[in-house]
Amino acid sequence: MAMTGEIYRSPMVCQEEELHVLAVDDSFVDRKVIERLLKISSCKVTAVESGTRALQYLGLDGEKSSVGFDALKVNLIMTDYSMPGMTGYELLKKIKESSAFREIPVVIMSSENIMARIDRCLEEGAEEFIVKPVKLSDVKRLRDCIIKGDGEENVKKNLNKRKLQDDEDDHLVSSPSTPVSPLSPSIARDLASSSRSPSPSPACSIKRPKLLHSS
Repeated sequence: MAMTGEIYRSPMVCQEEELHVLAVDDSFVDRKVIERLLKISSCKVTAVESGTRALQYLGLDGEKSSVGFDALKVNLIMTDYSMPGMTGYELLKKIKESSAFREIPVVIMSSENIMARIDRCLEEGAEEFIVKPVKLSDVKRLRDCIIKGDGEENVKKNLNKRKLQDDEDDHLVSSPSTPVSPLSPSIARDLASSSRSPSPSPACSIKRPKLLHSS
């Protein structure tokens, strides 16, 4: 049985400006619910009823976008999975294939908790998969993740740079720049003779602990 409000998450991207969310759902009731939750969370919302309308809004259907590109500034796309005509998974693939919109986080929503579906969406690039009903706490969590995501991304970049630097340092240590010069014949003979007649090593002595007797 699906657990309501359950979230499967992967890292997200951040925009510092006011969040503009494109919400896609064929259900009028669900669309109004998510629109209200987003507005309560201080997000600007554009709600459409299908994946085709979402592509038209973004200008990814081959036609001119319904609004200017500069006016879009979409920070997050939330789409239902099961929709007639075009599923949320198919919409996700279209967005991730676009050079202009592939970096926009896409969250998939569904009333069905099917792991194969969840894994497929996350592997295709979905940022999260939320099992309906979507709650206000889910929306606020998404908003906070997006806002904080930029700082986390910078931390990851710095960690990657440090790792690369450490790898370079290790390579320099393990690969000396100057080759080892060969031994002279006299030194080689001395080493050979010493190896044939090794000096006896001193015997090891084991110190036993003293036994303490109580009086």
